[in-house]
Amino acid sequence: MFHSRNLLSGKRKYLSGLLLLMFISIVIICLAFSIAGSDDFDIARREVLLRRIGHEILLQSGDSVSRVLPVKKIAENEYQISFENAFTFQPNALVNTTQRLLAKDPLSSDYVVNVLNCANALVVYGYAISKNTKDDIVACIGRRQPIGCYIINIKFKPTGITTAKNKYFLGALLFLACLGFIFWRSIKPRKTFPDGPLTDLFTLGSLSFDAEARKLMINGETIDLTKTETRVLRIFAMSPNMAIERNRLQKEIWEDEGVIVGRSLDMFISKLRKKLEFDPNIKIAVIRGKGYKLEINS
Repeated sequence: MFHSRNLLSGKRKYLSGLLLLMFISIVIICLAFSIAGSDDFDIARREVLLRRIGHEILLQSGDSVSRVLPVKKIAENEYQISFENAFTFQPNALVNTTQRLLAKDPLSSDYVVNVLNCANALVVYGYAISKNTKDDIVACIGRRQPIGCYIINIKFKPTGITTAKNKYFLGALLFLACLGFIFWRSIKPRKTFPDGPLTDLFTLGSLSFDAEARKLMINGETIDLTKTETRVLRIFAMSPNMAIERNRLQKEIWEDEGVIVGRSLDMFISKLRKKLEFDPNIKIAVIRGKGYKLEINS
């Protein structure tokens, strides 16, 4: 009964932890997917803003007829705006237009703009905009560019949203790993001493040992035991006259508490010996190099 109650309590503890971690993992995964969905929406919105930049640049050059070609995403955070016909542009107008429109993009605080010549892919003009305006790099804004075929390349600094999303997924994976560990612990067969019946009442010579009540009884006298003394004596009582390894005793008694205590075992053995002195036919003997044995002489 003592053993069964401990086992049931342990399983309840593992089940509670399992359910809690399952709930937290589900919340984290849902949050990660919601971030991913938000990210996709903002990226689609960014591409519309990029087309708007191309449209306004053409209008500024006096072209209200030719098309802005489909925006190309050439890397994770890099896009190209290309045009149907040749045009000219004023650098300061390009800088002001991109700043004004990309201010509406929550993911675009820092970016670099390069205007490329279609023929040779050389950069004819470029600048960098930062969230901290003192870090902006803008030059040569007064020099109007000649009419030509240009591609506007815009590269954005990776935002924290991707990092956050990855962290959420990693956190979810770690939680799922913890779930697996806890579940494995909950179903893992516990090591027990099979040498004896699963009972809470033992007869040790002239002594009666009630593990549930934590008492030793002899001739009407009762000797109280502590919780740990009871656990130690119960292990011995289940395997009388048999050597029990020291490390088995330590693991059986303290492993569930997360700490395996060394010298404490000797202290409890010493206390038990004094309480067993009422019957000279019972003693806990040291088996050198191995452990202990509860010797009961008939």
